[in-house]
Amino acid sequence: MAGVGKRAADDFEDLLPVMADKLGGKGLIKELCNGFQLLMDKDKGVITLESLRRNSALLGLQNFREDELVSMVREGDMDGDGALNQMEFCVLMFRLSPELMEESWIWLEQAMQEEFSDDNKRP
Repeated sequence: MAGVGKRAADDFEDLLPVMADKLGGKGLIKELCNGFQLLMDKDKGVITLESLRRNSALLGLQNFREDELVSMVREGDMDGDGALNQMEFCVLMFRLSPELMEESWIWLEQAMQEEFSDDNKRP
């Protein structure tokens, strides 16, 4: 999180745990996917710095400085292509929220238990 401005991190840390509590794990992932859809460049299918600048007000991020937006893209860009795909965006959102990182292990365990119990029910 070193590259992302403290204000940016604080904004997400305040919002995402509340969303997680209200929506549960699957609901939060769905909302993150919706957020990705709002921010992405429709032609490229990824979040570019330009699409983030253009669409950030839709998610209440209009007051972010240019360097904060650049930092967010750099921080989340795991494959080095200069943009965020959906997985990179979701991972970045979780990384910006330490509380959610802890809770995500619980959700993963629950999802795995559900998956394995569903597998055991299949003929």
